[in-house]
Amino acid sequence: MKILVVYHSIYGHVQTLAKAVSEGVQEVPGAELVLRRVHEFPEFVQHVEQEKGFSYQVYQGQQSIPECTVNDLREADGVLFGSPTRYGNMTAQMKALIDSTVELWLKGEMEGKPAGVFTSTASTHGGQETTLLTMMVPLLHLGMVIVGVPYSTPGMIHTEARGGTPYGASTIAGAKGELQPTPGDLAIAKVQGKRVAEAALALRSKR
Repeated sequence: MKILVVYHSIYGHVQTLAKAVSEGVQEVPGAELVLRRVHEFPEFVQHVEQEKGFSYQVYQGQQSIPECTVNDLREADGVLFGSPTRYGNMTAQMKALIDSTVELWLKGEMEGKPAGVFTSTASTHGGQETTLLTMMVPLLHLGMVIVGVPYSTPGMIHTEARGGTPYGASTIAGAKGELQPTPGDLAIAKVQGKRVAEAALALRSKR
């Protein structure tokens, strides 16, 4: 049973969440983790290579992780998608991957597969919930089964400025990317990965 974790990360925050999500997936017996990153736009690569800043270091550090293909999505029994927020929505890079799934949509190849979404924003109200909700829309069109994070999960009910929503795992990066996911953020991400893998296992047994 393959569980695909595919993410887009510019400053490393979503990548860190993806690692926690992956740990949760690997806790489920029989789940095979497939970790992928989305294809980066050439214009962005050119920009970070010229700038040689922190985002360049993050980009270079991800080169050992294969880029996600449509076939990776086709072969997966469950998928978790992670993206930073851009104006309350996923990044164009992640949207490009999802927009490439027309063939899968036409054949119904993603129908019945569980899916989860996770994100990172610069600020507390920077679009965590809207990004996660809007990421779900095309997944519903593909016929996927959305898996969130219930409030029975430890750490979900909190009042401090950090991530963790019923729609999916999240974290706050800070205006300059100076913050890192809290232990609570990572614990919730791990739970989400495990829940998607467990859902995939349960759904697969009924096919």
